Amino acid sequence: MTPMDDAGHLDSSTKTPLSQAELDQLTDKLIEQLKTVFDPEIPVDVYELGLIYKVDVSDDKDVVIDMTLTAPGCPVAGEMPGWVEDAIRVIPEVRSCKVELVFDPPWDPSRMSDEAKLQLNMF
Repeated sequence: MTPMDDAGHLDSSTKTPLSQAELDQLTDKLIEQLKTVFDPEIPVDVYELGLIYKVDVSDDKDVVIDMTLTAPGCPVAGEMPGWVEDAIRVIPEVRSCKVELVFDPPWDPSRMSDEAKLQLNMF
């Protein structure tokens, strides 16, 4: 049954939640795009480095990402969130993207994936 407002009109304010399949597909695309953004000082992408702390996707497909940097004084601190936003906005299903820099908890090498550690010969 389609939701109606008090006047009998279609209620467009009711949002249909994303199905698990839709969310899974979008998550795969988000990860794929995050892996296209590299820290210029380290030849590893931001996803494998563990710089992405949180990705929230609303039912309207608005994406909010909390990310950090390898160091607060990183020379590209002002640019990297924009690079991540640009990479995510390429995905046609995404309505909007906002990236917020956070420094709590501070990043450390234990957040890196095994793939990143291999690329940096840290094993």
